[in-house]
Amino acid sequence: MTVALRLAEAGHRVTIFEAGGEIGGLASAWRIGDFTWDRHYHVTLLSDEHTRGLVRELGLEDSFRWVETKTGFFSDGELHSMSNAIEFLKFPPLGLISKLRLGLTIFRASRITDWKELEKITAEEWLTRLSGKKTFNKIWRPLLIAKLGASYKDTSAAFIWATIQRMYAARRSGLKKEMFGYVRGGYAHVLERFGEVLAEKGVEVRLNSPVRLVEKQSSGRFAVKVVDARRKADLAAGYNSHRTKYAAFNSAVAVVPGFSGAFITEPDPTPRRRRSDIRPAAPPEEFDRVILTCPSAKAAEITPQLDGREHLDLANIRYQGIVCASVLMRSSLSKFYVTNITDDAPFTGVIEMTALVSKHEFGGNSLVYLPKYVDPDDKLFDASDDEIRESFLAGLERMYPRFRRRDVLAFRISRVRKVFPVPVLNYSEDLRRSRPRSMGFMS
Repeated sequence: MTVALRLAEAGHRVTIFEAGGEIGGLASAWRIGDFTWDRHYHVTLLSDEHTRGLVRELGLEDSFRWVETKTGFFSDGELHSMSNAIEFLKFPPLGLISKLRLGLTIFRASRITDWKELEKITAEEWLTRLSGKKTFNKIWRPLLIAKLGASYKDTSAAFIWATIQRMYAARRSGLKKEMFGYVRGGYAHVLERFGEVLAEKGVEVRLNSPVRLVEKQSSGRFAVKVVDARRKADLAAGYNSHRTKYAAFNSAVAVVPGFSGAFITEPDPTPRRRRSDIRPAAPPEEFDRVILTCPSAKAAEITPQLDGREHLDLANIRYQGIVCASVLMRSSLSKFYVTNITDDAPFTGVIEMTALVSKHEFGGNSLVYLPKYVDPDDKLFDASDDEIRESFLAGLERMYPRFRRRDVLAFRISRVRKVFPVPVLNYSEDLRRSRPRSMGFMS
């Protein structure tokens, strides 16, 4: 969306093909109970200059709220606070020497400026060397497995460096502490305004339009084909009025047969109708340039004209997926925004959003995210909502003795098979090599 905005500002005509029924991708919002909030958990740091700059450009800087939060660890069956230096030194799961080495590891990583050398060594090897084997097995290894699964063994030390750098960059901003921020109203507020700005700039957004094929033509232009849309044959061009929490606006629908120009949400394009009531999507359209922002394997799938090496390089980039539950409940679980887990648990961690976001956003209730990062082929993706709910709520009962299921007001599950690429050894070099050149488009 930002690329589209920049191109439109430079005078280009831009069309966005969005596979989903709303803009925003992983940053999109949904309904949880009677409230609308982010489908996945997000936070902005003071050091996130690009995100803050974009929000400022959209005119929403005054909507930011900044909060100093606390961090917890669940280890050896107990919940511990690790929110300051004193709590760190008192942290029971580690001895004094181990804690000193852990602190030294984090300090050294915050001072490193050349990350490329860290891509040549695994995170396990680097962390074991700095923190010691005992600390690695007790702290680092469980956290790496929680985020990366078995792929942690192939992950470079640059992954840990980047994580620590983002957290510590805020300290160098002058406040000497990490402040977490969010936009009032969540990403729904940001995306709503972003959609309005794109419309003002003349950007057309096609929702429910997953791209099936990108082909270079003899003319040098590119044909973009989408998956056949299933829409009523009598659907005519028109405008739908939208009134939301923050604004009222019109969005064009059915700009061309089989497509929609709406830029916030629209109904599922595959309702159950008689075949005689539907028709396929419009013929392919041609563009001067195509920018792909989908996962690399998907890019390889929809661009058959890539040469063999380019296709393999894209297809072989490994990804992690996520199964993430949003839980709306009457009461808080703890005072921690993030609770890291080193014990066995059905989820990666506990993100208590309302330790950061005002409960007024949720009618005085609490919003908790329970993410589980898994391989894209993990069997958890095939588990039913009821199975996941039972497993996750049982996990909360083990961690929080005062938690009661009757306090749960709503429980929704998001499944995304490809969330982020695994930063394996020499990842940046592999990424440069996998950049498609034979077709002339960008990804």
